[in-house]
Amino acid sequence: MSSVGIGQRPTTRRQRVVKSLWIGIWLVYLSAPVSDLLHGGHSTGVRLLGWLGLVVFVAWYVAMVFRTGRGETNRLVIGSLAVLAAQSTLLSLTLGREWLVLFVYVSTASGAALPTRMARWAIVAVSALMTAVALAVPGGHFYLAGLLIPALLGGGAMMGVRQLVRTTIELREARATVAQLAANEERLRLARDLHDLLGHSLSLITLKSELAGRMLPAHPEKAALQVADIEKVSRQALVDVREAVSGYRRPRLAGELAGAKVALTAAGITADLPTSATETDIEEEAEAALAWALREAVTNVVRHSGALRCRVEVLSRQTLEGPVIELSVEDNGKGDGSPGTPGNGLTGLAERLEKTGGSLETARTKQGFRLVARVPANPSPSPTDVGSGP
Repeated sequence: MSSVGIGQRPTTRRQRVVKSLWIGIWLVYLSAPVSDLLHGGHSTGVRLLGWLGLVVFVAWYVAMVFRTGRGETNRLVIGSLAVLAAQSTLLSLTLGREWLVLFVYVSTASGAALPTRMARWAIVAVSALMTAVALAVPGGHFYLAGLLIPALLGGGAMMGVRQLVRTTIELREARATVAQLAANEERLRLARDLHDLLGHSLSLITLKSELAGRMLPAHPEKAALQVADIEKVSRQALVDVREAVSGYRRPRLAGELAGAKVALTAAGITADLPTSATETDIEEEAEAALAWALREAVTNVVRHSGALRCRVEVLSRQTLEGPVIELSVEDNGKGDGSPGTPGNGLTGLAERLEKTGGSLETARTKQGFRLVARVPANPSPSPTDVGSGP
């Protein structure tokens, strides 16, 4: 019953009323001590003291159960339980076996108020104390069998309820954390996609715009062709951005090879690219990661390298970790093409590859700069399917 707030203190008026009713139901088992006070043949003074002891016990018990979950120190809780156990012992020894039922409430309060590890020992200790008192009270052993099991089960049940409530709270917190992490991951994915998409497309638009501007005075027809290409690139960029936002963007390596050739040629860079992508079987996510790597590498070559030549290779290799697909992009420029901004550029690219079990390597060479991206490939059916690199 979530409205009762078992294991937690009530915070609203409704919760206080419901919890009071819930506690009141279990006080019905005090009918034995009440009947003893009414019909047990005690003197008036003993009855008054008995009623006083019973009222104090119930008030202390209810207050303690109500305050469960308020973060009191264990010393205060243990002290309160000790007072309840002392009251139960005193009333049982002085008034008779009917008062042994108070130990069941002490055991239940121990399971409700103490930490799990301490509650186990407290329940056993209360049950042992009840057994000792029952054996010392005339006729108490006849009540012992009917009270010992409820004392153990009642305390254990409250421990279980508290643990269930605690687990439920932890699951809710974990669910909220997972949702937050998922939202952060989606933002990161969107940021990487937009960076890679717009960086490539805008670079190509800028190059073709400059080229059209140079052609416009003398060759208006050629300039018009470049403007038409700009329109196509911008429209495709808009489509790509929409797909990226929707989460459906899955670039293919073959398409990116064709786009890389267009971008390099427009920038006046000699492009040495394979005619087609490798035929080795590869997961869709891994191929998408390689396609993003090619796009980012070519964009950086066009924007930052100042190169005159760019060579792209896609190879199948057998490594100690298993077969991999390797993409290498090497230029003869002076720049390294690395923006160096965390979360963007090469950093974001490395994160993409790591998610597929791949890796990214970048290094300066004697001729320029080289980028190598690797992703795992599905095992080939025969050794002849595995290519060799330079």
